[in-house]
Amino acid sequence: MSVRHLLDRSRLRSMTERVTAHPPAGRRRPTMADVAAHAGVSKALVSVVFRNAPGASAETRARVLDAADRLGYHHNRTASLLARRRTHVLGVTMTLRNTFHAELVDDLQAAADERGYDLLLSTMSRTRDERRAVDTLLEFRCEALILLGPELSSADLAALGRQVPIVVVGRRTDAPVDVVRTSDDIGLRLAVDHLVGLGHRDVVHLDGGQGTIAADRRRGYRAAMRRHSLEPRCVPGDFTEEGGARAARGLLAGDRLPTAVVAANDRLAIGLLDGLVRDGVDVPGAVSVVGYDDSPLSRLGYVNLTTVSQAPEEQAREAVTAAVEHLDGSRPEPRQVVLTPRLVLRDTTGPAPTAG
Repeated sequence: MSVRHLLDRSRLRSMTERVTAHPPAGRRRPTMADVAAHAGVSKALVSVVFRNAPGASAETRARVLDAADRLGYHHNRTASLLARRRTHVLGVTMTLRNTFHAELVDDLQAAADERGYDLLLSTMSRTRDERRAVDTLLEFRCEALILLGPELSSADLAALGRQVPIVVVGRRTDAPVDVVRTSDDIGLRLAVDHLVGLGHRDVVHLDGGQGTIAADRRRGYRAAMRRHSLEPRCVPGDFTEEGGARAARGLLAGDRLPTAVVAANDRLAIGLLDGLVRDGVDVPGAVSVVGYDDSPLSRLGYVNLTTVSQAPEEQAREAVTAAVEHLDGSRPEPRQVVLTPRLVLRDTTGPAPTAG
């Protein structure tokens, strides 16, 4: 089913809702959005209540129904029947500027095609947060959600999982939902071991900031450094190219540059590389740089970044399998799939410079 068909269905629901209620002349008929605003909940939660689906507390149901009654909103039976039909659509959230997410979506689409499912994408950006992206997918009646690197808390993920099957890709969580990820501990160990093997001892970690993914990679870096009896040192970052550029300026303003940097993702690494090269720093002659993700940008000839691959094709296949198995009832219990990453050697790492 295409996105266009889903939009057509959405318009059909809107049209049938308009003709079933007969408001007084000159008065606009209340909509589901009006009910949501009056009750102080999302449109998706109003839809859950009207469909009598799990995911809303008794208090919330009562508040929504009271709001509908006060506004004179009449839920449409035709739309309710339509809502109970299978859509065979999996919803996916992604960050617009994350090229690794774009690659994952491409692999997710291929895996979904094999299973007879379509994907509906909902993006996060500077003006659109994760909660809104999720609500959009629920409004379009996606049967399961695949969340790429979500920042929602474990409690929020657990609550969402009571509404629809959830598959979290790329991060650890205690919520009772499916998880597909690679081992960040192993990934950072591969990067640090590679650099230490090249003679580096002053290896800095360019940190990803807040969030579970950044915390796990930071922990993996520190553990790997301690294995080599080296002192860990973290530089603040935020998973963006701008964060990498700021880190470059900070390192360049210091007394001396480290001989190697392991960035928490490729975007940070590319921002760092740009800052170092603009200042005339030889990479990898003076400073070696390792990224994380093996994103399409890292493979460009003028970047050619040494990085850690997260096996996107395998993650995508496992994520779609988990979602479909929940929907067909073959595996009702959630599980965690932890894949092994691999180091991809390119041109941004080399032997540690000799002291002169």
